[in-house]
Amino acid sequence: MLILAADHGGFELKEHIKKVLGAKGLEIFDAGNTKLNPADDYPDFVEKAVLKLKEDLVENKAILFCRSGSGEVIVANKFPGVRATLSWSSPHAAKSREHNNTNVLAIPSDYITEQETEVIIDTWLATPFSQDTRHVRRLQKITDIEQRLKDEQRLDKEKVTVII
Repeated sequence: MLILAADHGGFELKEHIKKVLGAKGLEIFDAGNTKLNPADDYPDFVEKAVLKLKEDLVENKAILFCRSGSGEVIVANKFPGVRATLSWSSPHAAKSREHNNTNVLAIPSDYITEQETEVIIDTWLATPFSQDTRHVRRLQKITDIEQRLKDEQRLDKEKVTVII
């Protein structure tokens, strides 16, 4: 499944891409916003998209749209198992899949056209993870960091409980 999400800054581009990808027969889940709202906030839609993504981290992928894409990547990468990238070119998008096995793509709608976005997304979706040993090793290190941080948070909570 392909999950799409956008705040007001990426809403129109998301709607365009939703039509394009839908015409290709892809299964799409729209995590919002479903209407243009100049007062909305991207973290709300990123969280919804990432929670849907995490239902199947192997099969699902998400594409996020906002003005710069930076904030969306920051939010998405707070979630363990998510590897979000901001991309503005087809070669960059391909490299993010080949080397980092990214499962979230953020599109900076203020800086690229609809046509450029279509090419970037097509490339990102078509590019497989290389499975090179060095990339697998690096991704495992990221997973290990996520686990250590999760364990530290659990221990911190246990300490607070003991004190109380």
